[in-house]
Amino acid sequence: MTRPAWLLTPGRVPYGAALATMRDLVDRRIRGEIPDTLILLEHPPVYTAGRRTEPGHLLLAERELRNRGAELHRVDRGGSVTFHGPGQLVGYPIVHLGVRPSLEDHVRRMQEVVIRSSKDVGALVERDDEVGVWCGDRKVCAIGVKSTRRVTYHGFALNCATDLSWFDAIVPCGLADRGVTTLSELTGRDVTVQEMLPIVARHFAQVFDRELSPAGLRPAIEAPV
Repeated sequence: MTRPAWLLTPGRVPYGAALATMRDLVDRRIRGEIPDTLILLEHPPVYTAGRRTEPGHLLLAERELRNRGAELHRVDRGGSVTFHGPGQLVGYPIVHLGVRPSLEDHVRRMQEVVIRSSKDVGALVERDDEVGVWCGDRKVCAIGVKSTRRVTYHGFALNCATDLSWFDAIVPCGLADRGVTTLSELTGRDVTVQEMLPIVARHFAQVFDRELSPAGLRPAIEAPV
């Protein structure tokens, strides 16, 4: 049965504000106060380091990253370090996993959303032994999640027209022998976040069997920068 869910599309939001809102929504979802929620947004330049980040995955000191105009946040999701920034569509599904929770199934569904969405704009991408969505040995979408009391948070980051030079400061996802790419590179044209947002939302609704509607609240996240 298709269930109702909220969709939040606040624009470009600092990572700290988005994380605080995400955690608040997770708590409210656990209490049953709100339905499942999908947040689709962009961030100003920021590096997020997950639980598997090793010292060698950061090629520059935090101070140098800040001097270059990027923040660094150490977070509780799975995976290593990645970059978020302009030209990248970031999705945070806050989803109750039900009575038989499976994060693996949740990740597979997110991969399917991105694969279908990418195909719609002419980019042929696929799953790989490594988490994420790939074209050959180049990752177009990073995925890192966590759940608490059967509710998921964090999510996926789809490179649409991202400046890939930002990734030079890290070993993306801790994979030194793999690269990154964008939908724009794969299709040979400019694929924007604005183009991809409704496509991703539509496929999310189909894959997760949700009926998305605008969120019934106005959190602080709705103040873009």
